[in-house]
Amino acid sequence: MISPATPPRFSAQTRLRALQTDIMELILARELDVGDSLPTESELCLALGVGRNTLRESLKVLQAVGVIEIRHGFGMFVAPSNFAALTDGLTFRGRLSLRHQGVEALELINARQTVESALIDAAMDSMDTADLEALEAAVDRMEQLALQCEDTAEAEEEFHRRLFQPLGNEFLTHLVGVFRHIDLKIQQDDGGSSGDPAAAAALHREIFQAVADGDKAAAVGRLGQHFDGLREKINGILAVADET
Repeated sequence: MISPATPPRFSAQTRLRALQTDIMELILARELDVGDSLPTESELCLALGVGRNTLRESLKVLQAVGVIEIRHGFGMFVAPSNFAALTDGLTFRGRLSLRHQGVEALELINARQTVESALIDAAMDSMDTADLEALEAAVDRMEQLALQCEDTAEAEEEFHRRLFQPLGNEFLTHLVGVFRHIDLKIQQDDGGSSGDPAAAAALHREIFQAVADGDKAAAVGRLGQHFDGLREKINGILAVADET
């Protein structure tokens, strides 16, 4: 006689993920918004049918990923937008991939190029004189730093933020910033340098000029050169790692 198959047992991790989903669904179902307080631990345990220790494990994860904010002595609240967890996680994965083929690092650069190339047309259409002046100011800053043989990374990050700020889409602005931060940290793993400051400044001057001229094809092309350079840096890091 064949015994009935034993139903699969869910792992503790799977159960915790399911509970995290249930907590987020509860927040949405109760129409809580950013800054609103969550029910107490006792109320959540009762509503979700779980023990206090299990609940606390899930709440810690949700705090780490920026869904909730725990203020000891005050309670739990729906957290404001926070890209720190996304940035940290993707940066770690990209840097870790440099220990082997660097696949994730290169994929992140490809993803960033796809996003920026797709947005540049709309960003250029939305730019006014003040936007162009702010964009050029970032290039001027890069050039000044390059003349002093100083790193241009911070000014470059400001340039890319300014490039897409006219879209008025805070999520996209943050997303571009996340990708830029990841690229910078990955590049710095080859000894702390983000590349040739003069070359970076010159290329970004060309990107700016294409934008100022309204030449969308040239802007996309110059962005492509920028990302080709980033890929070359990653491949250089991998080549050095292979030699050692």
